[in-house]
Amino acid sequence: MPGTFIDVRVDASVARDPEIAKKLEEICPVSIFEATPGGVRIVESNLDECVLCDLCLPAAPEGKIQIVKLYE
Repeated sequence: MPGTFIDVRVDASVARDPEIAKKLEEICPVSIFEATPGGVRIVESNLDECVLCDLCLPAAPEGKIQIVKLYE
């Protein structure tokens, strides 16, 4: 379930990669990503804390993470 203002989508092909999960957890200033043994988990309660810094985008192959604004 997305947040009120944004949704973060991680492509399944990288969501299970523990190395990418660790990078995402380390880089996100508002803890949207959690590294687990099975890959990355989106911490849904933190989605609306996103500051749209885009630091997560280069942590994965191009186009594999999307930040979707749910407002106009």
